[in-house]
Amino acid sequence: MADVSVFLVALAVLLLVYAAVHDVAVRTVPNWISGLILLSGVGLRMADHSLLTSLTAVLVLFLFLFGVWLAGLMGGGDVKLWAASAFLVPPSWQTMLFFVANTLFIGGFLAVVYILMSFVVPSPAASRAGSCFRRFLRVERWRISRRAALPYACAIAGGVCTVLFPRIFQT
Repeated sequence: MADVSVFLVALAVLLLVYAAVHDVAVRTVPNWISGLILLSGVGLRMADHSLLTSLTAVLVLFLFLFGVWLAGLMGGGDVKLWAASAFLVPPSWQTMLFFVANTLFIGGFLAVVYILMSFVVPSPAASRAGSCFRRFLRVERWRISRRAALPYACAIAGGVCTVLFPRIFQT
């Protein structure tokens, strides 16, 4: 990998980690994160002369995810992040399917964990005192008890990493 590619991948992974943490904390993914990941992915695809192939694959994925969003099954921020992250994946159909399957698998695992936690985690206490971390845990308990939306950016970040990390360590 060229130095620019390594920089773009590292930047994208850091942005994905930030998106995952932000999604857990606030249940939103800021548009600027998706935009920067998109630019990183486009830069990677331009470096390996595969932008058109990636654009086709990302468009197919985005149209599918747009339907999922219309059905109310996923948030718009997650759809934008997933589509932008798809530009980071090398543009073969096998790799793209591997990315989508891994993201769905990690998201399913996350859903099972949250469902199981809804039976185990006690209701949040009414007290407002405590550290920032305790307040975060209290809010998360409340979300779990209400079976609120999943922080799917975690699954998307995991799906990207399962595709990118083996490639990084091969070179």
